[in-house]
Amino acid sequence: MSIGFIGLGVMGQPMALNLASHLAAAGEMLIVWNQTAEKCAPLRAAGAEVAARAEEVFEKSSIVFLMMVDDAATDAVLGRGTPGFAQNVSGRVVVNMGTSSTGYSAALAAEIAEAGGRYVEAPVSGSRKPAEEGTLVAMVAGEADAVAKVRPLLSSMSAKVVECGAVPSALAMKLSVNLYLIATVTALAESFHLATHLGVDLAQFTEVLNAGPMGSAISKGKLQKLLDEDFTVQAAIADVLKNSGLVFDAARSAGVASPLLDASHSLYQETAALGLSDQDMAAVVKAIAARTARQSSSPLED
Repeated sequence: MSIGFIGLGVMGQPMALNLASHLAAAGEMLIVWNQTAEKCAPLRAAGAEVAARAEEVFEKSSIVFLMMVDDAATDAVLGRGTPGFAQNVSGRVVVNMGTSSTGYSAALAAEIAEAGGRYVEAPVSGSRKPAEEGTLVAMVAGEADAVAKVRPLLSSMSAKVVECGAVPSALAMKLSVNLYLIATVTALAESFHLATHLGVDLAQFTEVLNAGPMGSAISKGKLQKLLDEDFTVQAAIADVLKNSGLVFDAARSAGVASPLLDASHSLYQETAALGLSDQDMAAVVKAIAARTARQSSSPLED
């Protein structure tokens, strides 16, 4: 049987292309489906089979990867809550690579097991460029034999695969990592904004920051976007808002304060309100600039 991949968005498409290349080298076939059919074209060109409907992917595959935008989309392609659900998942390994709540993932794992399938959660850390380069970090959780089946396939899309234990431990890891990412990019944008208003040479600022201990793939990628004012999406504001909401809920469920996340989430909400939901998360600098403008225009109080 083939390997299946459903969800060819900003992240899913390059991930599926890397998987298709890996399978082709082994003489195996990838079958894909996406709601927006045009996004399948690069996969067809790479030799993958394009299914006419999501159900066809399940029919022809022993392992199906899902990289969906949200839980509702995941439920829809699985046919969750319909008679087709058991038919789709029975005898198959379903790999959820999207970012969901731990509660959602645990419940889905139980339903798939009851229907005769196996479930692996494998969220990834990284954005569009690492997805293209195959340098994502995959966090994986599930039954050991199911994880063993999918790990070589995950390695074709990732530079590192970390086994986290039982479901939903991989998503708990992913949400914790996301808090750091969200707060880091927000702080980077605020630092860049301050440097701009202090008259700092921004190219030199970028050089100094990246040369020191704070330099990272994140700082290098996002600072270049800030310098160029190029907010072509790598990780969209809309997705950051969704993920920060999941982290917020996880923190509250654990009884944990999240002051940096709370401040960052507000700024991403303000960025979305500026009509920038489809731009890269570095565009949060626009919300910071808008706050500066409002502050500058406010009359001084006695």
